Amino acid sequence: MSAPVFSNHGCRLNQYELEAMKELAGDAGLRDAVVVNTCAVTAEAVRKARQDIRKLRRANPNARLIVTGCAAQTEPATFTEMDEVDAVIGNTEKMQPDTWRGLAADFIGETEALQVDDIMSVEETAGHLIDGFGTRSRAYVQVQNGCDHRCTFCIIPYGRGNSRSVPAGVVVEQIKRLVGKGFNEVVLTGVDLTSWGADLPASPKLGDLVMRILRLVPDLPRLRISSIDSIEVDDNLMQAIATEPRLMPHLHLSLQHGDDMILKRMKRRHLRGDAIAFCHEARRLRPDMTFGADIIAGFPTETDGHFGNSLRLVEECDLTWLHVFPYSKREGTPAAKIPSQVPGPVIKARAAQLRAAGEAQVARHLNAQIGRTHSVLMESPTMGRTEHFAEVNFATPRQEGSLQTVTIASVTAGRLNVE
Repeated sequence: MSAPVFSNHGCRLNQYELEAMKELAGDAGLRDAVVVNTCAVTAEAVRKARQDIRKLRRANPNARLIVTGCAAQTEPATFTEMDEVDAVIGNTEKMQPDTWRGLAADFIGETEALQVDDIMSVEETAGHLIDGFGTRSRAYVQVQNGCDHRCTFCIIPYGRGNSRSVPAGVVVEQIKRLVGKGFNEVVLTGVDLTSWGADLPASPKLGDLVMRILRLVPDLPRLRISSIDSIEVDDNLMQAIATEPRLMPHLHLSLQHGDDMILKRMKRRHLRGDAIAFCHEARRLRPDMTFGADIIAGFPTETDGHFGNSLRLVEECDLTWLHVFPYSKREGTPAAKIPSQVPGPVIKARAAQLRAAGEAQVARHLNAQIGRTHSVLMESPTMGRTEHFAEVNFATPRQEGSLQTVTIASVTAGRLNVE
């Protein structure tokens, strides 16, 4: 009997949970199975998951095929109706040992083919299951799951449930173990990271967690934060930005748009001016700060003028690393019911403009690094990343996972070079 085959779709948090599922499945003795961890962020993500399921079934005709993840949670019928699928389990169930013990048994009346409960009733997150995951250089630690907000374009709360936080003490102990294993960088991950702590006693903030990690794990060389909501950033996080060199000067912002009217229709909690003010203040406190951002092109009712404000936001916030999402209609979200949907070709063209603006910003940032000294975390013998997450090519191999202090010599094809 062979070990399970795992296939992951979507975000870093999904990848984190996949590593936990591998451990749970191994402990349960699951064999001859294929596990697909799906994403629901766009209709295209669901289509790709279905395509992957069919491909994996053809490659593994005798295996039991199990589907889980956000798309399995939000639209379980889509997958139970597929002939290729043997079992569908929800996002809560996939993190429970009993689920995997049941799946390891024969599929003859011992395990329900559909196990998807009400995700909104879940009050805890399973961030303690594994000590992060990653390459030999960087580890990812889940500190939060779920989201209490209801942006009109987003299906994810219905796949992840309400916000739940991993207690600070658990997080600190995980990071201590990771540092002991030789990791030089830890990335804090979650669905809505800046909501961390709201459900914990005394309602601490993300900045409190960051300062606590840096204080109690003095041997951690680099701490990085994944995507945040800038309007929810607290005073302690701003203090960490200003005073803690071990906190990396790179923040990925969940901005989504640059026009106030569209932001209101998205039910976002910030306005254009809030985003600009945050970026200016963060860069005042940390002059070398770089920003990435999520921006959606073609949200319903978006006019050329609305889109122009998003395009200008790239320069006004001095964004460097853009994640551009062409708007995708998701059934079950309020935005899908808005009558003024933007035509597909227009969405595609606007997304291309945003990507071009992002590419220009990346080129400007990289060219400005020539002659500068950086601390680079080696992800492979010949490639690493700066504190600002720019990729660096090395002409001679270095130790994977090590930190190298180098001077940038040139730029080629979107990467910095070290001779």
